[in-house]
Amino acid sequence: MKIFPGAIVVLLLGCIPSFAVLGQYENSVTTDQKSMRAQLHETARQGYSVKELGTADGRTVREFVSSAGLVFGVAWQGPTMPDLEELLGSYFEQLKQAPRARRQRGAQLVVRGKNFVLVSGGHMRSFHGAAYVPNLLPSGVPAEVVR
Repeated sequence: MKIFPGAIVVLLLGCIPSFAVLGQYENSVTTDQKSMRAQLHETARQGYSVKELGTADGRTVREFVSSAGLVFGVAWQGPTMPDLEELLGSYFEQLKQAPRARRQRGAQLVVRGKNFVLVSGGHMRSFHGAAYVPNLLPSGVPAEVVR
């Protein structure tokens, strides 16, 4: 049996763990669950759903999905920070380019753009944060639900 190098690349890329990405269609929660070895709990709300992934070591990632299947917000908490580049997708670039104001110890990081909001804080072994896209919030759903 002959194996083509392109087939191997496709197989390997299909195995890379990824999160449901902010601003993209939700289609990888099962992959997230397996890669994190997490329990998945889904809660239906008026106009959206929350898919919460919790691990044995105390990490939690919540993915807020509109009825159209778009991820409009993500939130996290736990002893380590998640891979924000994976969670935020194309919005990660806005986080990288945000002005770095001098913060007091323990102060939250807040990034507010016209189409992206992130709030993150915490300390060693206790991190938390949330990010959302205001234009993708379902009608009648306040931004405060993303936490």
